[in-house]
Amino acid sequence: MPNRSLIFFLIKRYLRFDKSQPFISITALLAFFGVAVGVMVLIVAMAIMNGMSKEFEKKLFVMNYPLTLYTTSPYGISEEVVQALEKKFPNLLFSPYLQTQSLIKSAHSMNGGVVFGVDFSKERRINEVLNDALKNTNTNDLFRNPFNLIVGKSLRYSLNLDLNQKADLFFTELEPTGLTLSPIMKRFTIKGDFDSGLKSYDMSYMYASLQAISAIRRLPLGLYDGVHVYSKTPMKDIENLRNALKTINHHGIGIEGWWQQNGNFFSAMELEKRALFIVLMLIILMASLNIISSLLMVVMNRRKEIALLFSMGSSQKEIQKTFFYLGNIIGLGGVILGVVLAFISMYLLSVFPIISLPADVYGINTLPLDLSLMDFTLTLIGSVIIVALSSYYPSKKASAIDALSVLRNE
Repeated sequence: MPNRSLIFFLIKRYLRFDKSQPFISITALLAFFGVAVGVMVLIVAMAIMNGMSKEFEKKLFVMNYPLTLYTTSPYGISEEVVQALEKKFPNLLFSPYLQTQSLIKSAHSMNGGVVFGVDFSKERRINEVLNDALKNTNTNDLFRNPFNLIVGKSLRYSLNLDLNQKADLFFTELEPTGLTLSPIMKRFTIKGDFDSGLKSYDMSYMYASLQAISAIRRLPLGLYDGVHVYSKTPMKDIENLRNALKTINHHGIGIEGWWQQNGNFFSAMELEKRALFIVLMLIILMASLNIISSLLMVVMNRRKEIALLFSMGSSQKEIQKTFFYLGNIIGLGGVILGVVLAFISMYLLSVFPIISLPADVYGINTLPLDLSLMDFTLTLIGSVIIVALSSYYPSKKASAIDALSVLRNE
């Protein structure tokens, strides 16, 4: 049975600053602070990566809804299908839409974009950005005249358009011959603007009424290109909706989730996050090399003392545990300090504008932070394993010292 009091006595002795060999203590301090800095950087980096991912996901939800029904046939999605789904899934929100491309022209400039024909009363329930724009808009005027338009704030500024000002929109229509396209011009009134935080959306997305787009595309009312669906559990509801579409015997309707629409983007971010985790874990690994060198120097400097302990009856287990615990105290102390520094750093970054981002590039001007429990746990587990492995080799070397040879020669 190892003598615990002896082990703890030796640990306290070896942790003291050695004036005769100061470099050994300095190396131990470098290992301690190196592990702390590595853990801090890794935790903060993972929090930033998660925060950016969540922020991009939130921004993409503005124009990429949790679930989207789309037509795979030329007949579109009928109002009867929408009503049947609304009745079957009262917990979901449905907003049918029509979609077309258009050129919008003001007195001095022109810009292309996508016009969505929507039911504003339904779309605002699932589109937070559009809902904010409609709060400052007279909805009575919006519903009274179908040829009203909601545009992005960046688009309105670039075209020098004022609210309640008219703008010309140009659409194309396929001639009956099927060989040529003829232009259709319609004048809309700018009734509001939205700010999604992403300039590319604000410059290219416009919202009009279903009646207006149906008339321009010469479609009967009650026929749609697709349906936006809001769900709190989209990955579960996508299968329920898919099965429901089969039961109502309506073919030619597909369904996809936001993770499928932007799968490559989020896969790239996840791969980048994993690569960053591995690279930053190497910082901890490099710092742990100082633990190895520090302990080996202690072993070499204390060879006589270790040999005397063996001659007085100390076991190899006691010596091995002494140096193993010594390395763990240095390394795990660094891990704990790193966690404390990481949370202090995240607090400072979230409260004070230490790092600012260009809003026109990222859609936000503050650094987003969101540390997941999984990343935090993996960081701690990885750090503890590296520290334990770094402490094992020197402790093994200390326990393998030949006491007889050392006492004879030294």
